[in-house]
Amino acid sequence: MDSKTIRHKFLNFFQTNQHQIVPSAPIVVKNDPTLMFTNAGMNQFKDIFLGNQNAVNTRVADTQKCLRVSGKHNDLEEVGADGYHHTMFEMLGNWSFGDYFKEEAIALAWKLLTVEYSIDPKRLFVTVFGGDEKDGLQPDSEAATYWEKWVPKSRILFCSKKDNFWEMGDTGPCGPCSEIHIDLRPDEEFTEASGAALVNKGVPEVMEIWNLVFIQYNRRADGSLHELPAKHIDTGMGFERLCMVLQHKNASYDTDVFRPLIDYTATFCKIPYKGSFDPGERSDMAMRVMADHIRAIAFTIADGTIPANSGPGYVIRRILRRAVRYYYSFLHLREPFLWRLVPILTQQMSDFFPEIKAQNEFIVKFVREEESSFLKTLEGGLKKLDQLQINDSRLKGDIAFELYDTFGFPFDLTRLIAAEKGWDVDEEGFNLELSRQKERSRADAKKTYSDWQVLVEGSSKFVGYDQRHVDDTRLLRYRHLDTKGETLYQLVLDTTPFYPEGGGQVGDKGILCFGEQEIKVVDTVRENDLILHITEEFPAHPQAPVRAIIERERREWITRNHTATHLLHAALRKVLGTHVQQKGSLVHQDYLRFDFSHFQKVNAEEIRAIESMVNQKIRENIAIREDRNLPIEEARKAGAMMLFGEKYGDQVRMITFDPTYSIELCGGCHVRQTGDIGFFKIVAESAVAAGVRRIEAVSANGAEKFVTGLQEELQQIRQLLNNPADSFQHIRLLLEEQRILQKEINELRSREAMSLKSELINSFQPLNGIKFLSKRIPVEDGKLAKNLIYAVGKEIENAVIVFGYVEKDKPNIMVYIDEKLTNTGAFNASVLVRQLAKHIQGGGGGQAFFATAGGKDTSGLDKALEEAKSELINQMKA
Repeated sequence: MDSKTIRHKFLNFFQTNQHQIVPSAPIVVKNDPTLMFTNAGMNQFKDIFLGNQNAVNTRVADTQKCLRVSGKHNDLEEVGADGYHHTMFEMLGNWSFGDYFKEEAIALAWKLLTVEYSIDPKRLFVTVFGGDEKDGLQPDSEAATYWEKWVPKSRILFCSKKDNFWEMGDTGPCGPCSEIHIDLRPDEEFTEASGAALVNKGVPEVMEIWNLVFIQYNRRADGSLHELPAKHIDTGMGFERLCMVLQHKNASYDTDVFRPLIDYTATFCKIPYKGSFDPGERSDMAMRVMADHIRAIAFTIADGTIPANSGPGYVIRRILRRAVRYYYSFLHLREPFLWRLVPILTQQMSDFFPEIKAQNEFIVKFVREEESSFLKTLEGGLKKLDQLQINDSRLKGDIAFELYDTFGFPFDLTRLIAAEKGWDVDEEGFNLELSRQKERSRADAKKTYSDWQVLVEGSSKFVGYDQRHVDDTRLLRYRHLDTKGETLYQLVLDTTPFYPEGGGQVGDKGILCFGEQEIKVVDTVRENDLILHITEEFPAHPQAPVRAIIERERREWITRNHTATHLLHAALRKVLGTHVQQKGSLVHQDYLRFDFSHFQKVNAEEIRAIESMVNQKIRENIAIREDRNLPIEEARKAGAMMLFGEKYGDQVRMITFDPTYSIELCGGCHVRQTGDIGFFKIVAESAVAAGVRRIEAVSANGAEKFVTGLQEELQQIRQLLNNPADSFQHIRLLLEEQRILQKEINELRSREAMSLKSELINSFQPLNGIKFLSKRIPVEDGKLAKNLIYAVGKEIENAVIVFGYVEKDKPNIMVYIDEKLTNTGAFNASVLVRQLAKHIQGGGGGQAFFATAGGKDTSGLDKALEEAKSELINQMKA
């Protein structure tokens, strides 16, 4: 049974059992500070479990894209080493929200596995929760009784809380679970002894395939458990593992989910894939890493997250770089390769995940550019290793950590390269530096939330599209947040005009009046379906009636910039092409920022055309058309722009400014007509990442202020030039004159510097078979100093030259060593210059034959030059 059929059978089975089939949520989680990535099928239903949202359908099923590479669920370093760990995986699941519970969930699971998939019932074991004294919980005899309808008692096992009690995190919905395990041992072993004793013992052939979670409790911050008002079912079955079982493979990498990717890699590299998990078979492991990692990379990019230096993008960059390191080290590839796998992945997955097909071209280009960039970094790290002067054949731990942190070298790669050079590596020192970095990160990111204190049950209603203040609302719940020594409060109101940060738009600020007490709202954010008003103080009377008032003028500036962003997006697609897709945005009260897919710089002519189009639409004073609660299918028919990576419900809000120009799904705040924007001006265009450009712009008062500033600057320039008739021509002539004069000055300085050559050649001292010179030179230009040191060095055989000079009041040191000397391994300019740089409070480096250093303390320059001789002698002795 191929993987597409397996997936289809699962969804079809639950559809015929009255379940609504819902699309996968994006792989990157938004509006939830506790999660970075979707790591389980239940994530998108978290608000239903918490009671913050009502379920539209009480029975649902789906296949969910998941990623486990950070936090509690971190499988990254195991990926490729065995046959079942993955970064990105699919979680097949079915849910009941207050509908059926344990009995029907068990019956459905058993029928699907044994009837639809024809798995031998005799090879299945089930586990149930065995109770926990600390939590005061009894064994789940109810679930065991239901299982007895399908399974002999000998194959129903009571297990500990560790294996059979599921929790979302330290707090939140939780409950006992029942796992279904399968015994895949060969027939001889299977008939010889029962697999019951092997369940949950780490035996690869006896493994869990499905987890049925019975969510019935809520874990509070104090550790206590409280019954939920409604009981839910949450099941999860790893798709890749199920394919392994049904296709009779010993590893998920041998299924048709991964083999097309592995086979292509093997053919391309001309290295056969043996399917071995021997640690010495590094090429096999590398091919598995390729096949796994490209899935994680491609799907996150398709969902709108690109590799970056922070947040989810940083995690994806780490995954991509890990893949590059493996193919570089073990498949001997020196050119970008991962991008070649994207079309194969697209062909495999697009039937169920159309976003991968829609974004195929962008993913290919982006991955290729990102690979190229990191390969250059990797080469830089290898050069650094080559230039290191190692004592006692031992690479220090702090240097190994620098290679890891700066150049992306994992420790095993550094150790491999070091072994080739005959070096040992200080692993203890590396781990110490790594633990220090992790501790710093934990300290920076640590946030402690209290339990929610519920005053009144209810949900929060946003009325900010139509109202700037609400005169009579109430506080529903609150909690406090401790972060970096600061305490903030998160307040949830019954009705609020405050817009929570989302869709790129910043959150509202304003005040909440609890009776006579005014409390300032410093920000508004969304957590799942709750609107959180962030304050620095807590009301003295939290149950008093509340008056909620946003900063009206700030909101108006934000709405102008948000509508301007829509007009800009439409203009970009018309001027540059329909390949343009939004990749991020920030709508601030002072400016707007818009990131979009485009693989070359937007030139000046295109910028003018975009600006002109946006301003034309402003002058047309187009009235907004706002369709609230519009069925999403109608929005699709209308041609509304939908962003990849956004989770849309069945009902959406569609914003239109001229149906032939701009139609977008948007939850943000907008002007009533485009003329309210006044004026639009692009102030910057730049690259954010490979294939992603950024435009920064201002509108209304901000645009007026920007243009006024340019006019004032131009007037000042004209005054400096005595108001010429043609300022541009006048400046051009001045620059040409300046260029000619500068050339004459450089030639004069060069002749002056070279006039020192003869004097310097006669100043060398013999030193243990070499010629040594250390001197402060009257040169104030690094380029001239370099030309001079090379000119002198070429005249003297076996020369070691150290120059000191001052440029722009900063001390500099330059070292040149004849390459005949560096080839012996006893001399290294980079090592020498770093030692001397300590005297000028600086640092530097370079190559073995030439290196430079800059510093802060000019008074130490002469001392550095004096010490050069003794430092060189020490180097020769080493």
